[in-house]
Amino acid sequence: MNRIWRSIVGKLWITILLLVSFVLFVFTVLMLEFLENYHKEKAQASLNQTASTIASIVDKYNLEHLTDEIIQEMLTEDTNAFLVSPDHTVVSAFQTGINKEKIQESIVNNKEFNKIYESNKPIIKEMILPSQIEDDKMESYIVLSYPLKSVDELHGAIFIYQNPTALHKTSQQTTKIVFLSAFIAFVLTTFFAFFLSSRITWPLRKMREHAFELAKGKFDETLPTTQNDEIGQLAMAFNQMGRQLKHHLEVINQEKEQLASVLTSMTDSVITFNRDRTILLSNPPADRLLQKWFLRKKSQDDSPIPIEIYEMLEHVLDFEDKLEEDIEMDGFYYRITISPLKNSQQSIRGAIAVIRDMTEQLRLEKLRSDFIANVSHELRTPIAMLQGYSEALLDDVVTEEEERNEMIRIIYDESQRMGRLVKDLLDLARMESGHTTLYKDEVSAVHMLERITQKFAQVAKEKHVRLQFKTSLPEEVMISLDEDRIEQVLTNLIDNAIRHTPEEGSVTVSLDQEFSYAKIQVADTGEGIPQEDLPFVFERFYKADKARTRSKGGTGLGLAIAKNIVEAHKGNIKVDSSVGVGTTFTFHLPL
Repeated sequence: MNRIWRSIVGKLWITILLLVSFVLFVFTVLMLEFLENYHKEKAQASLNQTASTIASIVDKYNLEHLTDEIIQEMLTEDTNAFLVSPDHTVVSAFQTGINKEKIQESIVNNKEFNKIYESNKPIIKEMILPSQIEDDKMESYIVLSYPLKSVDELHGAIFIYQNPTALHKTSQQTTKIVFLSAFIAFVLTTFFAFFLSSRITWPLRKMREHAFELAKGKFDETLPTTQNDEIGQLAMAFNQMGRQLKHHLEVINQEKEQLASVLTSMTDSVITFNRDRTILLSNPPADRLLQKWFLRKKSQDDSPIPIEIYEMLEHVLDFEDKLEEDIEMDGFYYRITISPLKNSQQSIRGAIAVIRDMTEQLRLEKLRSDFIANVSHELRTPIAMLQGYSEALLDDVVTEEEERNEMIRIIYDESQRMGRLVKDLLDLARMESGHTTLYKDEVSAVHMLERITQKFAQVAKEKHVRLQFKTSLPEEVMISLDEDRIEQVLTNLIDNAIRHTPEEGSVTVSLDQEFSYAKIQVADTGEGIPQEDLPFVFERFYKADKARTRSKGGTGLGLAIAKNIVEAHKGNIKVDSSVGVGTTFTFHLPL
């Protein structure tokens, strides 16, 4: 019930009912007043006509010749009359009911009627007189006094009055009719008001439901626009608003998706901060960076943001200025740019930080500079030797044939060394650029490794190094690979192992299966590689002992080439080493 009164239907219904009720009330009151006056005027006119008729008869005839029957016939059932002589004496009375004498006495003794004996105009007055029906009850009467023989200076009068019961009955009947009409009008008004309010508010309820649907994000539903009035125009406006909202939301979602795609695809870390220094938004690289900072931090505070970035953020928020700095933290190098974010009132609402990890870039720049230095260093020695010995031969410094042949041999060896260096550099560049072509065949893994190992048996024997091959696989195991490239890898690993293993040491080549991969190991008992150098073993021109390696003819590119060949076969390679114990190179190839 409360829901009805709070709705537009209830409010509109109640408003119409109150308005109509007020109008009906005023109309009923005025109608009752009008009918009451109308009945009074009609009663007065009737009394005046009756009195005039009786007076005319009396004027023509003497009172003595008049009989009561003549006057009685002129009076209606509810009309009473009595004739009074000039000396205020009642001559004849035509009354019904009780209290006749009291009524006569009250009328005759009324001072306002004293003028009727000398005037020729009738006098009408409402009087409170004793009831004709009940004792000790007073009622309102209309009393008319009319002059008799008005041509005489002093004459008699007829007093005529009507029983109020008839007037009351007529008024009551009229009042019942008026109230019945008002009630019927009220009921009809109630029905039509409810029907009208329901018809008016039905589109409004539909619009309310449509508004709730729009609030839920359902923009495809539309309102019917059958009406051509203001409500129909409002429905059209609602439908247009829904289409516009859908369009704008689609545009906003597209822009949001584009922004999310841009942020996600960025390699730089982007972090948005609120005015209270809390993180509002971050892209995936920033999430990974925050996780790394959180795992690396020493304190157990809640924020993963380093203090250096917080200091920059404080500066930007306080001074509303863009800040860009290069910072080193925990061995990593970052270029950080923090800019303020402003709202429509141009006040600071936060800041956005773009963090670029420069560690890899700096490392590559260092590798590039090291590469140039290493190439220059590797080429400088053979070029100097070629130049020196060539000048000696040209200047005939050497006269003996044996020394001359020795110089020629040195020039040839150094040119071969330069050729190998250039060839290795070209191979490595081709592999790293992805232009390497593998010619794979199904070969027996056991036979291939045994053959390659046996190729170094004589070299190992001359170096007094024990070389052996071990395997737990049967000879039928086949593997798909480029045999020449894998032989290049194993040749490099076995040759390095033999060269760096002292006399009476051992080099072991082993082949086993680990899950779905062939596990190939080359282990030696040489000097080993320091732990701090292990991460750089597979880099170009890396040499743990450059002087010693150079004397043994190495270029520093073999392990880098081996790593690229193994990875081109969808495998991986690693190294384990202990100084004074030995080194083990392990690589896996898919079976």
